[in-house]
Amino acid sequence: MNIALLTAGGVGSRMNNEVPKQFLHVKNKPLIVHTLEQFQKHPSIDHIIIVTLPAWIEVIRAYSKEFGITKLKWIVEGGSTGQESICNGIQALKNEGLSEEDVVLIHDGNRCNIAAELISDSFSVFAEFGSAVAAIPCVEAVFKSYDGGKSSTSSVPREELYRTQTPHTYTLGKLLWAHEMAAEKGITDTAASCSLMEALGEKVHFSRGLETNLKITTQEDLLIFKALRSTKNK
Repeated sequence: MNIALLTAGGVGSRMNNEVPKQFLHVKNKPLIVHTLEQFQKHPSIDHIIIVTLPAWIEVIRAYSKEFGITKLKWIVEGGSTGQESICNGIQALKNEGLSEEDVVLIHDGNRCNIAAELISDSFSVFAEFGSAVAAIPCVEAVFKSYDGGKSSTSSVPREELYRTQTPHTYTLGKLLWAHEMAAEKGITDTAASCSLMEALGEKVHFSRGLETNLKITTQEDLLIFKALRSTKNK
């Protein structure tokens, strides 16, 4: 069974908006619904679980009915950090009796423009290597700065750098193991599952990412997403 785990627990502080970013509307539809629809349409996704803010659980339930998101099966309360929220989600799946061999694809709820081919490629890489993390090569020149970004005398070869996105795909058992180990080792600050796996000595296998698979965290990101949607609908 393939489960999409969507994280939607952020408060949107960088948006300077009282409404969390994942619930802002674009084209009369909340951002989280734009994301949900991509997984609803993908034939490889069996069920969806969302981890979100407690006050918005019933709102999401209402959205799922309004927009026909029939694959959404579970909505659970998030934690105070991204790592804790993902842990809450996988523990909920365990408590629901899912097998450790079931596949969990973790995705940011505010990456609303994910393409179907990225979901498919994540599953393909996972099938070959047992894990998959969407990534794109870094094309900009990158410098290190030790004075708060005022200056630098050290660059990093961009050919060696990749920027990770989501989805991240693992078995449920692997994710449960990683979070159990994190608790034992006192690792608490990894918002991304790939960072946690790397901290535990696991190799990260890259699947395809795209620049258009942007994470909406600022007003500028929101403007880009609106432009992408307008172009897509023409």
